[in-house]
Amino acid sequence: MIDLTIAEIAEIVGGRLADISAENAAATRITGTVEFDSRAVTPGGLFLALPGARSDGHDFAAGAVAAGAAAVLAARPVGVPAIVVDPTPETSDRGAGVLEHDSDGSGAAVLAALAKLAAAVAAKLVAGGLTIIGITGSSGKTSTKDLVAAVLAPLGEVIAPPGSFNNELGHPWTVLRATRATDYLVLEMSARHRGNIAALAAIATPSIAVVLNVGTAHLGEFGSREAIAATKAELPQAVPASGAAVLNVDDSAVAAMATQTAARVVRVSREPGGRDVDVWAEGVTLDELARPRFTLHAGGRHVEVMLAVHGDHQVSNALCAAAVALECGASLEQVAAALATAGPVSKHRMQVTTRSDGVTVINDAYNANPDSMRAGLKALAWMARVGPHPEGRGGGGLRRSWAVLGEMAELGDDAISEHDRIGRLAVRLDVSRLIVVGTGRTMSAMHHGAVMEGSWGAEATMVADADAALALLRAELQPSDVVLVKASNAAGLGALADALLDLGSAEDLDPNA
Repeated sequence: MIDLTIAEIAEIVGGRLADISAENAAATRITGTVEFDSRAVTPGGLFLALPGARSDGHDFAAGAVAAGAAAVLAARPVGVPAIVVDPTPETSDRGAGVLEHDSDGSGAAVLAALAKLAAAVAAKLVAGGLTIIGITGSSGKTSTKDLVAAVLAPLGEVIAPPGSFNNELGHPWTVLRATRATDYLVLEMSARHRGNIAALAAIATPSIAVVLNVGTAHLGEFGSREAIAATKAELPQAVPASGAAVLNVDDSAVAAMATQTAARVVRVSREPGGRDVDVWAEGVTLDELARPRFTLHAGGRHVEVMLAVHGDHQVSNALCAAAVALECGASLEQVAAALATAGPVSKHRMQVTTRSDGVTVINDAYNANPDSMRAGLKALAWMARVGPHPEGRGGGGLRRSWAVLGEMAELGDDAISEHDRIGRLAVRLDVSRLIVVGTGRTMSAMHHGAVMEGSWGAEATMVADADAALALLRAELQPSDVVLVKASNAAGLGALADALLDLGSAEDLDPNA
């Protein structure tokens, strides 16, 4: 963050000083980072006192200052230098779904103040030449964010959020990582309700917007795909006429957003089919680990691209990243070189690791919706069919495939049918073993779908939890098997995927060894 005095921040957020004199507040500058985790506080930083599931950040304020924080942004005095913002009716609904334990509105007040601070800092940095890129979509946001950061890195200093910091807390927190030395700020934007993306864009208005797709993630919150599309459209609508909207026109709902923005539209496609597109792919193929190769076309020129990420679905993500980089002045050759080395960055998102015993683990356990689940299963099937056998016998279906799947959250009334479809797809893709983790109605529907599609015997198995799934895998995995672990984050399968990577030898696989 650009350094500001405590007094300046209090004025920006409309807060009052507590346990610090006006004189000291005017003389003390925030030179460190803004943090909501007291363990991450840096000298000269600002600590955010937010309510949590098991504790209240206000209780950690004194410890944060003792660890070096210069002040605390809080909703009440905390006995150490603080900027206090009082809860108001206007801030009572801010952070809904982010702060589940905000019974008195204190967290909402702090979030509202954080948004004001981030907006003020972003405005100063944009005036100094900062370029802000905003990314949204029902799936692929985090992967695309990582790719955009990679292709922009040769052009200047890039700030991008770790993981999926894309809501009312993570978004302004990321904005405040930028400094006067930052050239590009890459922001990922998610939504639970209409107006969420517009509110995030108002904090840091992007000059380049990217819309990837409109799927069924959070369908339970929005009620219809049309409502999701209207919410995603809030991002290109926020871009000024001097900016650009990068739209994946392979998705008809995204293509329709071209008429809803004042910005110049940059259309990307992996199947142009005679349409008027600006950046497109030709001749997509996959290697044995489902890494795409294709010819990238833009501006009347083309270049060969080999991606370091896994899955056919990454082609659209890479095209959008390429379009952003080209808008920022990169050459096609720079884009191709950056994409060739841009592997998975964010944890538990299509991370592919082959253990020493030949077992390949596809760790995609952070998030899941019907679109991303289908993409993961297709990548699994491809690797099992085409990937090299460790004994040199080639591909041709010689590798057994395992799909370890947990619940896809927030699908509303479609949850049962969507889980049923995923179970059936696993069978159609000839996945060798399906492990359904969980025993609720949705997971029963996934298992039932597989059985009704033709799975028999132990091909589809339901287990109670991740521990039971790990025990089954430990007992039955064989060298050369390929395992996909995927679910919404709430299912907790990330730890299962991590544990699988710790089982790396034949002795580890055999419980009787």
